[in-house]
Amino acid sequence: MMMLFLSLQGVILIFMRTVVLTMKASVIEMFLVLLVTGVHSNKETSKKIKRPKFTVPQINCDVKAGKIINPEFIVKCPAGCQDPKFHVYGTDVYASYSSVCGAAVHSGVLDNSGGKVLVRKVAGLSGYKGSYSNGVQSLSLPRWRESFIVLESKPKKGVTYPSALTYSSSKSPAAQAGETTKAYQRPPIPATTAQPVTLMQLLAVTVAVATPTILPRPSPSAASTTSIRRPEPVGHRSQEMDLWSTTTYTSSQNRPGADPGIQRQDPSGAAFEKPVRADVSLGEMDSWKPGSVLLDEGRVPKEELSTQSLEPVSLGDPNCKIDLSFLIDGSTSIGKRRFRIQKQLLAGVAQALDIGPAGPLMGVVQYGDNPATHFNLKTHMNSRDLKTAIEKITQRGGLSNVGRAISFVTKNFFSKANGNRSSAPNVVVVMVDGWPTDKVEEASRLARESGINIFFITIEGAAENEKQYVVEPNFANKAVCRTNGFYSFHVQSWFGLHKTLQPLVKRVCDTDRLACSKTCLNSADIGFIIDGSSSVGTGNFRTVLQFVTNLTKEFEISDTDTRVGAVQYTYEQRLEFGFDQYSSKPDILNAIKRVGYWSGGTSTGAAINFALEQLFKKSKPNKRKLMILITDGRSYDDVRIPAMAAHLKGVITYAIGVAWAAQEELEVIATHPARDHSFFVDEFDNLYQYVPRIIQNICTEFNSQPRN
Repeated sequence: MMMLFLSLQGVILIFMRTVVLTMKASVIEMFLVLLVTGVHSNKETSKKIKRPKFTVPQINCDVKAGKIINPEFIVKCPAGCQDPKFHVYGTDVYASYSSVCGAAVHSGVLDNSGGKVLVRKVAGLSGYKGSYSNGVQSLSLPRWRESFIVLESKPKKGVTYPSALTYSSSKSPAAQAGETTKAYQRPPIPATTAQPVTLMQLLAVTVAVATPTILPRPSPSAASTTSIRRPEPVGHRSQEMDLWSTTTYTSSQNRPGADPGIQRQDPSGAAFEKPVRADVSLGEMDSWKPGSVLLDEGRVPKEELSTQSLEPVSLGDPNCKIDLSFLIDGSTSIGKRRFRIQKQLLAGVAQALDIGPAGPLMGVVQYGDNPATHFNLKTHMNSRDLKTAIEKITQRGGLSNVGRAISFVTKNFFSKANGNRSSAPNVVVVMVDGWPTDKVEEASRLARESGINIFFITIEGAAENEKQYVVEPNFANKAVCRTNGFYSFHVQSWFGLHKTLQPLVKRVCDTDRLACSKTCLNSADIGFIIDGSSSVGTGNFRTVLQFVTNLTKEFEISDTDTRVGAVQYTYEQRLEFGFDQYSSKPDILNAIKRVGYWSGGTSTGAAINFALEQLFKKSKPNKRKLMILITDGRSYDDVRIPAMAAHLKGVITYAIGVAWAAQEELEVIATHPARDHSFFVDEFDNLYQYVPRIIQNICTEFNSQPRN
């Protein structure tokens, strides 16, 4: 009997061991299944939350910046926005009532073929000045509540631009261009997905199944808690959710995939609480993952947060609208310490000038053996960025070839591609340690004739025993725009350089005294007096108009630069158009083309008197008055007294005779010396050959004026 009992007991023990092993195998199998399922689902989830690629919204040519609420955005413009029906208001800085794409073409960022452009909203101005640029005539506007500037579509680092624009009205114009544009809607909460389960979590669940225990609801004052916080938009105070748990799960603080929104309050705690919604399973709790954000109605989406947090953009000081280039000395002789002092002056100037698109813009060129541009006028559009860039400049070394640097700036720096604005004076500040190792006079003359105002800052000039090494004595006076002391600074010691900061800023901003901004091509009122007598003939008259067109093309035309008017005469006189009638070169050229041949006699003297009264009487006081008279024969009336009246009134007269014109009359009409102001051509078809010579004489006379 005893033996039977022992055998039965052995069978029971073997059975129990088998059951235990089977349960263990089941637990391990369940663990492996959950692990594999979790890894697979995690891959699917990571695919689902992959960030979509940024797509540039497309707009039509007629979309105005004011209709778009976003403060900064990138858009794609179609072709054909150069059309005048898409109105643009302003220059460089545009009123938000303007067409975005039209402004982009006007500014030169885009051409008529379209493309991508970055738009940045800025404050409104008290006035907007119209101008003609890149085939677009912008209009003037007295004031507007909001402005914008257009830049090349190079996104800033760390800034997210909207893929869908927000419009002020429900009907979006961009929708017509095939874009899905809408106001922000709350994104759907990601669907519940099984997540990977850690070994610690599995053991906790296993223990809970083996030994069911009812835990009490945690007290709000419990010290060992971890709160789940809702991510809040910038500028909104964080609000903690009212959380409690029906079941507590053991977790690891550093478990893989832990949600960053779950913040531990007490390092000693090892439990977290679930939201107050109904009982939540383990899989639902683990559906919280990085990147999952729950937003209430009215919250701002992430792409809009980045644009709303942008700092206000400074427009710059409009009372100091200049295009400024600093030529800094990077030669070996200057040394690292003095080079650093030089950079400190630049940083101080950048801070004092209030850099911005409606004010001053600044670039830097360093010279040694050869010049090199560190950054141009459009690289940095505010003082802060400019100062940061200046701090990063390193010394190049070499000789001190200032003349080569000035030539480089004249030819390369002040171009439209580098941000040069036709409405702003060009200014160059040259800093020289000691003296240049090459000549500067000729390079500076060409710079002045190009309209560049040259300032010189010389530091620690040559000592008496060093003057023998100076290549060009008195080099600063040979280089500067004027020799009256306004354009020159001489500093005895590098440690006194900082004292030039305020005087320098004051002078470069005094645009009324920047005399070299006026050139032979941008500072005249030119009146053409055209012989329309019967002897000219229709064909030759068109040749004369082509000659007038060729001359006009050489000048910079605008209401503030060179202006053009025309008179045609026979026995009588007719004002074809006055100085104030057209303010752009294309309009002037079209007006010349439309002049009709009159036919009649030749009263040149009466024509000169008529031009003085009807044309030059309305010339601006600060303009050079140029009269260019073209005739093919001897005048029926006296020309001496009218010509003398023109000379006394300061009108510089050029007389061009063709075929049967009287040479002695041409010399009487022309300003002294006659050899530079009168020309005779045997045939109308040869008129074009004299265009370069006439332009050269006009500029030579202008540039020969005293520089004091």
